[in-house]
Amino acid sequence: ETGSRMDEVIFEEFKGTGNSEVILSRYVSDRRIYPAIDVVKSGTRKEELLMTPDTLQKVWAIRNAMQNMEEVEGLKFLFSKMLKTKNNDEFLSIMNDGR
Repeated sequence: ETGSRMDEVIFEEFKGTGNSEVILSRYVSDRRIYPAIDVVKSGTRKEELLMTPDTLQKVWAIRNAMQNMEEVEGLKFLFSKMLKTKNNDEFLSIMNDGR
């Protein structure tokens, strides 16, 4: 978000060539929460090829739940759950259980 038209043109040109996008949030960054990632908007193309169907469903469920939360609230919720787990499988398990 530099405000430069040229930056926007370059970004849009390269956007189509990548296979993943990590979208940063100025709103979250302004509140000094890092990493300031917009989890709902960030993603990987063809993620169904990178995960098992069960894992993919869990990831989509987390994204859907976060869409209904305010951006900072959602990240704090996600971070608090991550701190309680040792690995991705454990994280997805507690998210699925709703603990």
